[in-house]
Amino acid sequence: MSARVQGEVFLARDTKLKRDVAIKVLPAAFAQDAERVARLRREAQLLASLNHPNIAAIHGLEESEGVVALALEFVEGEELAQRLTRGAIRVDEAVAIAKQIAEGLEAAHEKGIVHRDLKPSNLKLTKEGTVKILDFGLAKAYRGEAEAAGGEGLSQSPTMSRQMTEAGVIFGTAAYMSPEQARGGTVDKRADIWAFGVVLYEMLTGKRLFTGETVSDTLAAVLRQEIDWKVLPASTPPGLRRLLERCLDRDAKKRLRDIGEARIALEQTLGTPDTVRVSSGLRALPWVIAVSATIAALALWALWRPAPQPASPLRLSAELGAEASLSTDYGPATILSPDGRILAFVASQGADGRPLLHLRHLEQLDAAPLSGTEGARDPFFSPDGEWIAFFADGKLNKVSVSGGAAVTLCDAADDRGGTWAEDGTIFFTPQPGVGLSRVPSAGGTPQTLTTPDPASQENTHHWPQALSGGKALLYTAGIRGNFEDASLVVHTLEGDTRKVLHRGGYHGRYLPSGHLVFIDEGTLFAAPFDLDRLELAGEPVPALAGVSANPGTGGAQFAFSRDGTLVYQRGEGLSTPIQWMDREGKTQPLRAAPGAYNDIRFSPDGRRLALEILEGKNRDVWVYEWGRDTLSRLTFDPGEDRNPVWTPDGQRIAFTSARAVQATQNLYWQRADGTGEAERLTESKNTQYPTSWHPSGKFLAFDEINPQSFDILILPLTGDEASGWKPGEPTVFLNGPFGEFAAAFSPDGRWLAYSSQESGRFEVYVRPFPGPGGKWQVSTAGGRLPTWSRSRRELFYHGEDERITVAVYTVEGDSFRAEKPRVWSPGLVPLRGAARTYDLHSDGERVAVLKASGDEAEAKRDHVILIQNFFDELRRIAPAGRR
Repeated sequence: MSARVQGEVFLARDTKLKRDVAIKVLPAAFAQDAERVARLRREAQLLASLNHPNIAAIHGLEESEGVVALALEFVEGEELAQRLTRGAIRVDEAVAIAKQIAEGLEAAHEKGIVHRDLKPSNLKLTKEGTVKILDFGLAKAYRGEAEAAGGEGLSQSPTMSRQMTEAGVIFGTAAYMSPEQARGGTVDKRADIWAFGVVLYEMLTGKRLFTGETVSDTLAAVLRQEIDWKVLPASTPPGLRRLLERCLDRDAKKRLRDIGEARIALEQTLGTPDTVRVSSGLRALPWVIAVSATIAALALWALWRPAPQPASPLRLSAELGAEASLSTDYGPATILSPDGRILAFVASQGADGRPLLHLRHLEQLDAAPLSGTEGARDPFFSPDGEWIAFFADGKLNKVSVSGGAAVTLCDAADDRGGTWAEDGTIFFTPQPGVGLSRVPSAGGTPQTLTTPDPASQENTHHWPQALSGGKALLYTAGIRGNFEDASLVVHTLEGDTRKVLHRGGYHGRYLPSGHLVFIDEGTLFAAPFDLDRLELAGEPVPALAGVSANPGTGGAQFAFSRDGTLVYQRGEGLSTPIQWMDREGKTQPLRAAPGAYNDIRFSPDGRRLALEILEGKNRDVWVYEWGRDTLSRLTFDPGEDRNPVWTPDGQRIAFTSARAVQATQNLYWQRADGTGEAERLTESKNTQYPTSWHPSGKFLAFDEINPQSFDILILPLTGDEASGWKPGEPTVFLNGPFGEFAAAFSPDGRWLAYSSQESGRFEVYVRPFPGPGGKWQVSTAGGRLPTWSRSRRELFYHGEDERITVAVYTVEGDSFRAEKPRVWSPGLVPLRGAARTYDLHSDGERVAVLKASGDEAEAKRDHVILIQNFFDELRRIAPAGRR
């Protein structure tokens, strides 16, 4: 598998400049694609600017009578791939070759050009000892225009579309792909650094690092196979091994940041220490020399002795109890008291599986539940550590750490975090789609503090933190549903001004070490922060990888105390496989390749899945034919396309998008086969999400978020004079004060199931459609995202205990009767707010779920990691400026 176009290469003579050149004639299918040729022309112009002895040059792009050809520098010599067939290369020779490769990569990376397909067959060794990198940057030129607009895309994987296959284009070589390439993620210069590490490893060992019988097997090895460091030669210098380990870190955030660092390390490996020689004339007074040397050494030690080093971070795993399961679908489920002595956490426990606040003093082994905190989520301590505020059942509450009754402070329908300032004011987000509010810690009527600014590409403010002194607030501003491209904002309370500190991250927190930390793609980043000027004092650097976070809500599973202790839960973000799960909780792969999937929906015939995929900062709708393991991209808008819902005939997919009104998501639909353009269905200043089609195809139910609540609306596609429906004009179906959402039509179209918080927590209800009539509560211990079975009279929903629950129902005339709900499957399915992480297949016997394989994901829910002396580590990796 090669990134090079599979055309023919000829040796030719440039008669004007009297030099040999390599002519690569591109396939006819490529040459006939005007967009590809135009892109290749632009890319060739950029690559022609590279002038480096270790990069084979591009001399020109020739087009004549439908033939397109590249004129390349002709390099005589042996491919490194051929050289490796004879075995390993001596360490000093391998280092010398690697140094030249690094120098060529460095020159290109400085101009923003990435190779994307570095491998031994793209490296030539000339007779003069020069290393030449071939085909530099051409993989990018061979991409389609659509991929270029939307990032690397899943086309980076070996499963190509038909058009790409016909053109003979396959990007990357499996054995040298970086893990992010293999997963179809965004590719940058760190992919070259990974491939550089693979090539260097193979030069030193004479063995392929990643192999497999098929491409899939090789990619699986790239993603999971342990690297055997024992096969490195015994003569490998320790510094060279450390360089390899940094180049071959599967976490791109922790990988070597710049190939120039590799070049420096290789130069140091090639160098030899100066030899010290003693003159024979000095041998007459050996004791003088010895005493003088000793005195000098002591003096130098006194002057230059190293300062005491800060304590190294100490990592501890804290188990929360065999029955505990952290509730992590919104914000932090685990927090530390300001003095670091108490660990408070929210875990589902007990018969009904409702979340409950627990306290554990760190000097003790057991945790104790706090009564009266049922349904708790998103807790935070008071500044003195005597109280814990939390949200439950649509209310903001507080409870003393010493026990006692919980006190209700005010309404908060569907919170997104809060903070308790030193002056006793609590700032919080009452629900998504609005700004911050404030209320006294003694309770009262909340007052609005901030308002989202659509012109700044935001429609909600989440996860506030009161900064020291109570003069300002730090919060995350973004678009509901995707916070990967959110802004970290500071709001001054006295001047009522705002300042954007950083774009591209979420859940920002200021630490007493003088740092601002935030989450970006599952990694905790840290930057020095000037608290006086309220601005960054340095560039962000990665501080901790693998932190559990939810870019859908902007929440993250980490917290800290003033003494420098950090607590966090491990996680891999939204990247999961798609699994089948049956009634016994057994799982098997549906789509084994992990990805940032969300909102999965089976087509009416059960043969396809519509789903949204997050790539970098963009979300798009894709269609997955699971029987053929084929994934096709449906939308290509650079912003947000999400929440797909099939029409009853399976011909179209409705979705929400902000493409026409910046930062406001309205309804669109498009043909499921990808033909034609997306058509707009609604136009509103409020955010809207499609949820269900009536089986007749005449009505689309959708959620609308306004500043007060969630409403359920119906969009008629055709008119009905008798009932008053007007085509294209949405009609409110439910707009109560409690928040109703996720409506789902029954298979016969007579009923509409939905979720509501009217009882104080999410429950599932059923009403007749189009009405009038009463309502029936189906769930009894919390529930959301109702889904009707098409094969029998069963209504499924996602329980608050993160298990799929089902209720059998009967219909008697105009009455709907549901039996007592029961757990349909013992397997856990992670909650992600209002996003669908499960869907029922049309056979009614199995569900598709977004979760890791086996019990690994569930095992992570009952323990957290504590890191002591974390602030000292931050000061080392990101030295702070003024505070």
